[in-house]
Amino acid sequence: MPSKKLVSIFACRESRYLAEKIATEFGVELGKSDVIEFSDGEFQPSFEENIRGRDVFIVQSTFAPADNLFELLMMVEAARRSSARNIVAVIPYFGFARQDRKDKPRVSIAAKLVANLLAVAGVTRVITIDLHADQIQGFFDVPVDHLYASSIFVPYLRQLNLPNLTMASPDTGGTRRAASYAKIMGTGFVICYKQRAKPNEVAKMELVGEVMGRDVVMVDDIIDTAGSMTKAAKLMVDNGASSVRAFCTHPVFSGEAYERIEHSPFVEVVVTDTIPLKKQSSKITVLSTSKLLAEVISRVESYESISSLFRL
Repeated sequence: MPSKKLVSIFACRESRYLAEKIATEFGVELGKSDVIEFSDGEFQPSFEENIRGRDVFIVQSTFAPADNLFELLMMVEAARRSSARNIVAVIPYFGFARQDRKDKPRVSIAAKLVANLLAVAGVTRVITIDLHADQIQGFFDVPVDHLYASSIFVPYLRQLNLPNLTMASPDTGGTRRAASYAKIMGTGFVICYKQRAKPNEVAKMELVGEVMGRDVVMVDDIIDTAGSMTKAAKLMVDNGASSVRAFCTHPVFSGEAYERIEHSPFVEVVVTDTIPLKKQSSKITVLSTSKLLAEVISRVESYESISSLFRL
């Protein structure tokens, strides 16, 4: 076990619920911090305890609004100016990750911009879960520990004991992910091929593979508006699937996502707590990432292997 005397875990406001669980799992109290808010919306975060010479872990998912990202940057910069020994940004959900390349002329590669901002602010390491694109790790010049929610999802999936399991991807981009789960579970997988009219709107979707009489489990990293997922679920049922479930790491759930899930054929939608739910739903099950993140923090401090956690 690493010495906990030099480890401090802090939270930005929107991820405090998760940071408290991580600190409890790790065996320390959550560090004391505060945020002063001005009447015009400006805010000033601060550490309310000495962190000189300490390894500081700052927990914040960078989902909308952009204030969440900026608060993380300000906390990192404050830690650097307070002479922290190491500053680790624990970003369970790495926002702006869908902008990882120039997919049309005259646009920003926002994921690279965020990586640059974190580096300038002073991070010495980044811990994150299920990046939308693996290549984002290459945007950083500091170590990135890219964790996989499969280590949380697979044990839960095995407990379901589904008799005719088939894994599925809601789009061709997730083929590799679905194939990985299929290999772990010893089953086959199918793919949904979709064409988008514009972002968050699917114009056409077709199924590649056979799902008749199968218990289908779709896997993805993000559910945003739930348009693609619920349309894919209906497609599975229309093609004879016995049941349809979804396992998704980051519950962004914007727009009409909750309503679509409630009225969808899904038996269950399993997500993690990288982003807090805006409302509860009988169809949504939340699994915590706190134990995984606490274990990774412990291994970072004791210089142990992290990749061995994902040898399922």
